[in-house]
Amino acid sequence: MIDAVGDVTEAVVTPRGWAGTAMALTLLLVGCVLVSLCVGRFAVSPQRAIEVLWQALTAPGRAIEAMDERIVLLVRTPRVVLAALAGAALAITGAALQGVFRNPLVSPEVLGISQGAAFGGALSIFVGIWGLPLLGMVFAAGLSALVFVGLIARVDGRTEIITVILSGMVVGSLFSALLSLIQFVADPNSSLPAIVYWLMGSFSTATWERVLIAAPVLLAGLGLLWGMRFRLNILSLDDSEARSLGARPDLERWVVFALVALVVGSQVAVSGIVGWVGLVIPHATRLLVGHDHRRLLPASALLGAGFMVIIDTLARTVTAAEIPLGVLTAIVGAPVFALLLRRHFGERSSS
Repeated sequence: MIDAVGDVTEAVVTPRGWAGTAMALTLLLVGCVLVSLCVGRFAVSPQRAIEVLWQALTAPGRAIEAMDERIVLLVRTPRVVLAALAGAALAITGAALQGVFRNPLVSPEVLGISQGAAFGGALSIFVGIWGLPLLGMVFAAGLSALVFVGLIARVDGRTEIITVILSGMVVGSLFSALLSLIQFVADPNSSLPAIVYWLMGSFSTATWERVLIAAPVLLAGLGLLWGMRFRLNILSLDDSEARSLGARPDLERWVVFALVALVVGSQVAVSGIVGWVGLVIPHATRLLVGHDHRRLLPASALLGAGFMVIIDTLARTVTAAEIPLGVLTAIVGAPVFALLLRRHFGERSSS
């Protein structure tokens, strides 16, 4: 199982050029953000976009009157912030789960959290609940999915990794069925289109209010996962080896799962289901910085944030009608993941 993610000895070696790689990823993210702020139906020059942001930072109380200022500050900037946070969240949770499960095919969907959160959001839209109550219901449903997984997976006072995976499949299937039931009974002229579009993912409803609601939760969850970076390296070992190093694998795994539920539930609440990011981005990042979670987590966050910002920019600019995020991430993520898998198994067969 360990070979599926990478050699553990290699995981604790400092990757060469980490500082340069981190700087390059940071500049890439900044470039993606600047492009996203400038392009669209109303184009804004990079110099003007930077000037507007600088004025907003240095004179926050100044009235926003010009059209380009309103577009940059009130429309595009909150959308970019939410996209970057969501991309970082999905990438870090994917990297953490792949390390805990010692399996490169694991993503946040494996625990049923995304399906549970999607059910909560669809139920909210079905009964006509919007705004902050919708976000709360989404998070509560995602957390309840994790609780169900924990209850099913714990056998004789112990929790094995394989039982967690199987329990996640069962709970995810259950919530997917409930979601299908809601779509079946939803009004095809009102709530059903809203549910379907929301499930496919979008930042079109991004506002500063949503940023203020989602950002603290996302940042807190990501910060706590970053705080567990050393434990994630240990949890990537066999349970017996992890215990010999002073870890408590069962307890610490569930702490990671709870943080993943917190982060993914918050992400789904503001943008809907966005697949492939938590699966593909950690793979691409390992090619750059190796398997050490001390480097893997921040690098995944930077790459995931930049990737999501660019995907969202394409979603709103390629066609007249906005393309759902889930469609674009699947179109981009599936072939990239196939190439990464071929490279991974090609290296293993040649070694």
